[in-house]
Amino acid sequence: MILGSVILRTLKPSPSRLRATRRRAMRSGAVVAGLAIAATGLFGLVPADAARLENRVAVFSGLDKITGRITTFDAYVNETVQFGTLQVTPRVCYSRSPDEAPKTDSFVEVDEITLDREIRRIFTGWMFADSPGLNAVEHPVYDVWLKDCSADSSVPPPPEG
Repeated sequence: MILGSVILRTLKPSPSRLRATRRRAMRSGAVVAGLAIAATGLFGLVPADAARLENRVAVFSGLDKITGRITTFDAYVNETVQFGTLQVTPRVCYSRSPDEAPKTDSFVEVDEITLDREIRRIFTGWMFADSPGLNAVEHPVYDVWLKDCSADSSVPPPPEG
């Protein structure tokens, strides 16, 4: 019977022991936080905000659900590129420097050319390359999502004018 009570005591600490452990943890946490703040002030360490790089080219992937083909295409910012019956126009495309954690996003407008040859806006918003399913264009025939942003493209830029 004594053995059973020893096991119970080791598995379930007393309430006063729990309170003392919590107090020690809170004090040590406050000390660590204080040291971190002091180190920031002493050494000039400031949390770095990753600078956004504005790119000239947005790289998209598009899925044709009829044929099952995935096509990757580049679109210069403010240039409209046609994919099937969709017209994709990136307005901005941001990324981070290569030494930062990747975060690529673009503000995109997508229009559909209907059978009556009318243009109908089906998507306006932000697309995120690290979460392609979050704001991808889902169309009955086509899906389009952002893959990357780039400074240059193998496709020649649109004429100035």
